[in-house]
Amino acid sequence: MKKLQVIIVLLVSTVVLSQNNFQSTVDVTGKGVVKVIPNEVTINVQVENKGENPKLLKKENDRIVNDVLVFIKSLKIKESDTKTQYIRLNKNYDYQNKTYHYVANQSISIKLKDLSKYEPLMNGLLESGINKIDGIFFSVSNKEELLSKARIKAIQNAKEKAVEYAEVLGQSIGKAISISEFSNNRVPNPVNRNVLTAMSSDSMTTNNKTISIGEIEIQSNINVSFILD
Repeated sequence: MKKLQVIIVLLVSTVVLSQNNFQSTVDVTGKGVVKVIPNEVTINVQVENKGENPKLLKKENDRIVNDVLVFIKSLKIKESDTKTQYIRLNKNYDYQNKTYHYVANQSISIKLKDLSKYEPLMNGLLESGINKIDGIFFSVSNKEELLSKARIKAIQNAKEKAVEYAEVLGQSIGKAISISEFSNNRVPNPVNRNVLTAMSSDSMTTNNKTISIGEIEIQSNINVSFILD
């Protein structure tokens, strides 16, 4: 009997201690956004040729790629900003004609840090023999600096929410006891390569612009837990 009484006393003490140690919290998510006009763009292009002789195909691809690299260098784009993404040679079977043919691909990625060179670059790439554009992706050179500003905005937004919730209940918030961040940066969608190719081809004979850069959103989302007093 005494043993049972001791167990009951211990259980009650544990519950009381747990209640005393329990802290009510208000958990919120803060969002911070910094909008900025991009000052860089990454352009992914590709050379693709089809034929029956793999050696001749590779030779033709190599010639075009060499012309492309020479042209890129003429625009004073650094070699470190140009890189080969992949080189492929595939053997395909045509079931309708019951013949084999080869497809040679080489992809090149170009990071352009001077957007004023975009039009000359695109026109020259097409004239050099590029026949596929996989996409263009805008970015900023000072992303970390802008992300830091977005984080500060997110924390301020989280605190404002927590204060608003607590005031409605006639309470106040205390110190923050946990903070976590998750990223959700948004960038413009890549331009369809067929549309971009057609637009860039037209620009060879006109002074029209072929892109509208728009803005990038540098975004930070932060979860914060405040003590509820």
